[in-house]
Amino acid sequence: MRTRLLPLLIVLMAGVLLALGFPLAVSLAAAQQQRVVVDRIDDTVRFAALAQFVTDSSDSDERLTTLRDQLNRYYSTYNIDVGVFFRSGKSMAHAPEGMAIPLDGQGRRAFREALSGRRSQDPPQVWPWQEDGRLVVASPVVRDGDVVAVVYTDSPTGQLRSRVLRGWLLIAAGESAAMLLAVGAAFRLTGWVLRPVRVLDAATHDIATGQLNSRVAAASGPPELRRLARSFNEMADNVEEVLEQQRAFVADASHQLRNPLAALLLRIELLALELPDGNEEIASVRTEGKRLTQVLDDLLDLALAEHASAVLELIDIGELADERVGSWRPLAEDRGVRLVGDSLPVTAWVDPVALSSALDAVIDNALKFTPRGEEVSVSVSSRGDLSTITVADRGPGLTDEELSRIGDRFWRSGRHQNIKGSGLGLSISRALLSAGGGRIAYAHHEPHGLQVTVSVPRTPPSTS
Repeated sequence: MRTRLLPLLIVLMAGVLLALGFPLAVSLAAAQQQRVVVDRIDDTVRFAALAQFVTDSSDSDERLTTLRDQLNRYYSTYNIDVGVFFRSGKSMAHAPEGMAIPLDGQGRRAFREALSGRRSQDPPQVWPWQEDGRLVVASPVVRDGDVVAVVYTDSPTGQLRSRVLRGWLLIAAGESAAMLLAVGAAFRLTGWVLRPVRVLDAATHDIATGQLNSRVAAASGPPELRRLARSFNEMADNVEEVLEQQRAFVADASHQLRNPLAALLLRIELLALELPDGNEEIASVRTEGKRLTQVLDDLLDLALAEHASAVLELIDIGELADERVGSWRPLAEDRGVRLVGDSLPVTAWVDPVALSSALDAVIDNALKFTPRGEEVSVSVSSRGDLSTITVADRGPGLTDEELSRIGDRFWRSGRHQNIKGSGLGLSISRALLSAGGGRIAYAHHEPHGLQVTVSVPRTPPSTS
């Protein structure tokens, strides 16, 4: 979510800064140019005042000589072309030599404006990239209410463009600093907003994996997310309470039913003494009674498995698997099944008792459904952050639909109803493994059979 929210905030902030920066840059350029234009207007007005009293264009006119000296000194000091031209375009005085009014373009327009009695107020904007840009300003010379000549200046714009460029660089630096601050603020803001979401997601994952005591600290983030965290904690408390009640009910019910069932089976045995030996009905009743006893025992084991917390240790699961294979091998030989182990030294963080019980259930299940002469293999390996124990049998296997249901409580394939069992063994295994962060998966074993993979973590449990 952060990777989607941050670009959106950054784009919006960049848009705002650009929307402010471009007008500011244009305004700065216009202000710098206006400053130069005002300075040139002041200069042309001064020269117009000198040219106003020049009535004779001959070299003997003292006022004309003074005007020419002023124009030459101005040009040599500022390197600005300057001249006074009659209405016809003929020069009264100018500097440098060879200066003339342009026949077209910006200079011609400025000259015509001055002839109409107006000073140049708004010449075209000069931009930093216009290396050949010039700034033309013209002012009229008025005598007796008539425009008799025009003072014309043609200024280079190198310094103006440099000042504008420096101003733009300062604006760019300010915008960059503001953008960095905005990005930092966006990181802090998204972190503040999304931190409760991440904590809530982690707590949800913990509860989904069986850690029902996981809760969310509702002390940070926006008020709406704090309320959501409190609501989540209330929901988790209610769910945990309901599950605890269910577990307690299953445990109590299975425990309380064992005594009446034992008394019932005892009375059945007493009744059997009154019946002839080999009575089929009494044998069927005995079988169902034993099956019911097994179901109650498994229910009690399941309730205890779901309620118990795991005590994780770093152990060699290859050694543990070899031990369980050795324990089950006599039963396998009695059933005519080859039980083989291919275990390597692999470590993992597990509850040894829980993993042993889960392996017992899986191996027992494999031996039940593997016919004589076939093989059940137990192998240990490691993949990334997980260590695995794989139990593969050569039994009839399961269909894809049955694979999706295996592990459900009391579920048994319709093809295997005649085989002893309650349908709770694999559910107990899953509960035992989940308490320690492990899991169990099922797959087809080619060419036939079932492959059960028990995965447990290789890394130590998180202390956060």
